[in-house]
Amino acid sequence: MQAYKTELPEVLIIVPSVFEDKRGFFLESYNKKEFDKLLGKEVTFVQDNHSKSAKGVMRGLHYQKRNPQAKLVRVVSGAIFDVVVDIRKSSPNFGKWVGIKLTHKNKKQIWVPENFAHGFYVLEENTEVVYKTTDFYNSEEERSIKWDDKDISIRWPIDTTPSLSSKDKEGTSLKKAELPD
Repeated sequence: MQAYKTELPEVLIIVPSVFEDKRGFFLESYNKKEFDKLLGKEVTFVQDNHSKSAKGVMRGLHYQKRNPQAKLVRVVSGAIFDVVVDIRKSSPNFGKWVGIKLTHKNKKQIWVPENFAHGFYVLEENTEVVYKTTDFYNSEEERSIKWDDKDISIRWPIDTTPSLSSKDKEGTSLKKAELPD
């Protein structure tokens, strides 16, 4: 397992070792000892989530105001363009974003630290995303920033209006967002 820094140093791309032959492949998607060593700190996951989406679906940009969640995200079927935004008011990278294509073929994962917003756009039909979180989902504390916020200016690989949940349609701009303390 290897980790690569992104333009946001806290956000990491995790590449597992894959053992492949004519029968298929094997990979260790998570190993606590190795993962903690890569991050340089101990991480405890408390919840695993699994979503399935159609091509053209946009999920996010989500975060929790209290009970912030760090996430380890991967794709088990299909492909997404995954985005992480630094929403820490005191950060020199406030409002900056990184994006990466995660697919079942490249088997890459992304580490989303606490107090970063996260979202993804689905590039293929029947895409399945799984992710571990460091805190429990709290619907009362979940917030959504608009996927097309002009101040963030994410360069999504889309050519039509994405399919959004009602929650994401009502997302706010970063300037008006209730951000974590």
